[in-house]
Amino acid sequence: MAELLHEPFVLVPLLSLVGLFVGSFLNVVIHRLPKMMERDWHAQAAELRGEPAPEAARFNLATPRSRCPHCGHRLSALENIPVLSFIFLRGRCRHCGAGISKRYPVVELCTAALSGVAAWHFGASTATLGALPFIWALVALSFIDLDTQLLPDSITLPLLWLGLAFNTGGVFTDLHSAVIGAMAGYLALWTVYWLFRLATGKEGMGYGDFKLLAAIGAWLGWQVLPLTILLSSLVGAIVGIALIAFARHGRNVPIPFGPYLGAAGLIALLWGETLTTRYLGLF
Repeated sequence: MAELLHEPFVLVPLLSLVGLFVGSFLNVVIHRLPKMMERDWHAQAAELRGEPAPEAARFNLATPRSRCPHCGHRLSALENIPVLSFIFLRGRCRHCGAGISKRYPVVELCTAALSGVAAWHFGASTATLGALPFIWALVALSFIDLDTQLLPDSITLPLLWLGLAFNTGGVFTDLHSAVIGAMAGYLALWTVYWLFRLATGKEGMGYGDFKLLAAIGAWLGWQVLPLTILLSSLVGAIVGIALIAFARHGRNVPIPFGPYLGAAGLIALLWGETLTTRYLGLF
């Protein structure tokens, strides 16, 4: 069995299937984690005011069970099968007929596809074991940022430390480069933030972006940071211009930067060394 896992035709479908179920869990994280954070903020604010914490039903990643947001129908196990349940139910709640967001199968398929790509790229190796949580965290962070413009510390900080832990064995880069990458990643966007604020009096990005780039630096080393910043800025600029031009997106409406950092981090994970070498070769 162990020998079969070294074969791409076994490893890639297997980890894609794992990614499909992880994607289903990520949907829960994307939906619930911001709400959990909001509840904590209300409780902390009440404590600072000397008031009793507001009473609320237990709410975390495991409790309560998933329900239809329209009618409250509790979903059965058969209604929670990744992608297949959405297709079988034709994208509607079995109880009330309300539409189910296409976001759910998109997250599941995206996570499955990226997990399969990582398996194909790195094979049966320690790098694959590291690449998978890195990818899953970036997927969750990107969609949370799209919804709420938040990048939770409960994901970015463990991601940073996990990257350093993997690189104690030199899985993606040496530990020296990883530590410098974490520091340089944070300081790079921190510097941009303050220069923009001093020039305009406005905040151009949030502190979560600093921590996310620091995490990417911890996983992949300082060498990929210029590529990551360049790619994320380029894609962000293109999308931002398109939204303003075609979707009538207001110029003063903030655009989350986390998804572009996440996409750039994924590209750097898979092809960062090749792209950096070719870029430097131009000079």
